[in-house]
Amino acid sequence: MATAQKIRVLVAKPGLDGHDRGAKVIARALRDAGMEVIYTGLRQTPEMIVNAALQEDVHVIGLSILSGAHNAIVPRVMELLRQNKMEDVVVLVGGIIPDQDVAGLKNAGVAEIFQPGTAMDQIVKFIRANVNPRGVPTAG
Repeated sequence: MATAQKIRVLVAKPGLDGHDRGAKVIARALRDAGMEVIYTGLRQTPEMIVNAALQEDVHVIGLSILSGAHNAIVPRVMELLRQNKMEDVVVLVGGIIPDQDVAGLKNAGVAEIFQPGTAMDQIVKFIRANVNPRGVPTAG
């Protein structure tokens, strides 16, 4: 019987925001849920994030943004993903995202926005429901 490939998630802190406790909590929760997590650390550019996602062959990119720069950073990440033919990577954004910015981020291609107070199991369930790891052999 075939074993399923683990879902690979890149957690990134773009921009100049230096607060990463939330990103580390998310990374731990996803790891505890059986996912493989790569945490890039602080102050990542969109180019650094997409390059890491490409090198690590991830299924999901989780961007943790508290700085207010999401309307500049996220569209650039989405553009770079398209340029690298990585449209199948699910992009999630968490952090301080004003309600009025959610629709624009989703229109840019973000799969979901998770604001402060979101339960960890809700994030895990969303990822499992929306990610189909590439190259996973089917049983039978």
